Amino acid sequence: MSDVHLPAPPAAVMSEIENTLLDQGFTFLRAATTRPLLESYGLTDWSGFADSWNRLGLDRYMADGGRYRRRRYATFSISPEEIRRKKHQPHYQSRDHNLLNGGVERWFRQIEDGIADHPVLQSVLHSFSRMADKLTPHVERPPVWHAEVHQFRIEASPESEGLPTPEGMHRDGVDWVMVLMIGRENVEQGITTIHGADREMLGSFTLVDPMDAALVDDHRVYHGVTAVKPVDVTKPAHRDVLVVTLRHE
Repeated sequence: MSDVHLPAPPAAVMSEIENTLLDQGFTFLRAATTRPLLESYGLTDWSGFADSWNRLGLDRYMADGGRYRRRRYATFSISPEEIRRKKHQPHYQSRDHNLLNGGVERWFRQIEDGIADHPVLQSVLHSFSRMADKLTPHVERPPVWHAEVHQFRIEASPESEGLPTPEGMHRDGVDWVMVLMIGRENVEQGITTIHGADREMLGSFTLVDPMDAALVDDHRVYHGVTAVKPVDVTKPAHRDVLVVTLRHE
């Protein structure tokens, strides 16, 4: 597990993050690191961005029959010159990468226009794609990244624990993955685990505070998250994250 600390100039922080990703294939960033980094790319109005997680739609494609996941989805093209939202399209994963829910086109509610253009999301897409550019060998670097953006809420109740990764330990079939904590309400657990190519444990950590983040090289490591359970069974309980993936256009 790697833990990057401020204070340090954003350029130095970016360099340390990139070096850790090159060295071990993943890194864990606390909010004290992520916030100033994203602010340097224009982050403002975090509360307005986070509030949109209260307006997600039920994920009706859960092959386990669960009704504990809510989400919205959008895709973007990202080049050094621009970030462009694509026409709404289904999310698709092969069963090689998602044995539970793969193999079908899944149509989710679109991310709201005001959230797609929001300074928080734009700062995430700018900073993450810049990292990916620097970490990808020049001969393999695409002129345009295909970005998939997922808003997830995982709900937990006394009758049903919430599964952030119901497919278990997995790869997403992309190049790079970023998971940004939006908020946790009355839940415990939700531990992120990182595994190598032979499935051995390489590290674990818990995204707890808003803007805690995990960055993953999807070619090198597997990742998963343990179930979340309510702390107080009489109150609502959920875990909200933003997941962004990048792959060659």
